[in-house]
Amino acid sequence: MSNAVKQNSSRNFLQRIAAQPLPLILALAVFLRIAVAFAMGNQVVELPGIFDQISYHNLALRVVNGYGFSFGEMWWPITPANAPTAHWSFLYTFYLVFVYALFGPNPIIGRILQAIIVGILHPYIAYRLGEKLFTKNIGLVAAGITAIYVYFFYYGAALMTEPFYITAILFSLFFSMQLAESTDKKQDIKLGIALGISIGITVLLRQVFLLMIPFLFLWIWIARFKRSLKLPIVSTALTIILIILFILPVTFYNYSRFGRFVLLNTNSGYAFFWGNNPIYGTKFIPILPTATYQEMIPAEVRHLDEAALDSELLGRGIQFVMDDPKRYALLSLSRIPPYFMFWYSSDSSMLSNISRIGSFGVFLPFMLYGLVLGIKKSASEKGNRFLNLLISPEGLLMIFAGAYTSVHILTWTLVRYRLPVDAVLIPFAGLALMDIYSRMSAKYSVLRFAKVGE
Repeated sequence: MSNAVKQNSSRNFLQRIAAQPLPLILALAVFLRIAVAFAMGNQVVELPGIFDQISYHNLALRVVNGYGFSFGEMWWPITPANAPTAHWSFLYTFYLVFVYALFGPNPIIGRILQAIIVGILHPYIAYRLGEKLFTKNIGLVAAGITAIYVYFFYYGAALMTEPFYITAILFSLFFSMQLAESTDKKQDIKLGIALGISIGITVLLRQVFLLMIPFLFLWIWIARFKRSLKLPIVSTALTIILIILFILPVTFYNYSRFGRFVLLNTNSGYAFFWGNNPIYGTKFIPILPTATYQEMIPAEVRHLDEAALDSELLGRGIQFVMDDPKRYALLSLSRIPPYFMFWYSSDSSMLSNISRIGSFGVFLPFMLYGLVLGIKKSASEKGNRFLNLLISPEGLLMIFAGAYTSVHILTWTLVRYRLPVDAVLIPFAGLALMDIYSRMSAKYSVLRFAKVGE
């Protein structure tokens, strides 16, 4: 083959990649996540400040071996050996059960499979969101950021709910946007079903998303009303029915074991009690020693089962707030810096510092700039500026980011709890980067033209 033919073949190949860059972005995302999966290996150890993957691994092994949802020894929070637990996501546990039942107790298989699924779906839905909000090119930039965002490819191989959870959230927001603009009855029904499935999966991974559902429905209905579209009564009913169908089996299963109502998981009461305990005073500390959390639980209630104790601790946590609202307000404000932390900390491991600075630290300025551009975009349209922003797809992402942030500032804060907000702000970072690129290109073109004219 001549050099000219080889050059033409290489040029054609590069042109095809340039014309269809999304597959390359998805391949890069999968590669990075699989690389981390191999780095983590077949062992399950505690990640910096995170014990979750050890719990999910051991719980899945117990289910596979016929012991049900329980642990063979005293487990977090203070659940006795062989006692029922609902502290952990049933859906994610079943994912690992499925993997271990087919391939044996090999965590690396679960990591690799998860890396492939999330490596494809997460950047893809980021692309669709960026395309819907702005343009195809901005969607591609959003997908690219998602692919290389250190937090995402680091957690993408960890045996935790976060990778699937964040991806499911983005799908829920995307289907909500489509339903808000739909003008076809059949399409309404399809979108209602899709939204119900995506929300059902999301809440089974983390029940905190239940608090976001009213915001989604309210936004959809307001957006439809202001666009003079028929209210989506049938599609909303379908969505709600599907969500209930996802939740009910878990609720019945919990009742059969605890003899009391537990909607999904037994962790909200523990979190609110620990997160607002007077031990902090007015300065929240995101991570304390495990023994400290257990010591906080009063001796007189430790005999209760996991579900009863969760309910009791929730009541006591609410009482902390009522006893000293001022302290609660100051404590909540103190949660803001650790929630938005993007800087180096000597208290963190090297891995945590690299992940934090290499993701949120790098892209936060672009997220903020993109938010300003998104607000200006809605304000430039005719009519009420605030209302235009409220019913726009950009507005939905901003509402979610604000509501989700507020929930954690008012309860318990960890950096990884902010990651869904990072995910929804990435399209805005894509908007900012494309805007900067356009300005620099225009400036360069002007300078080049001026130089040629001299």
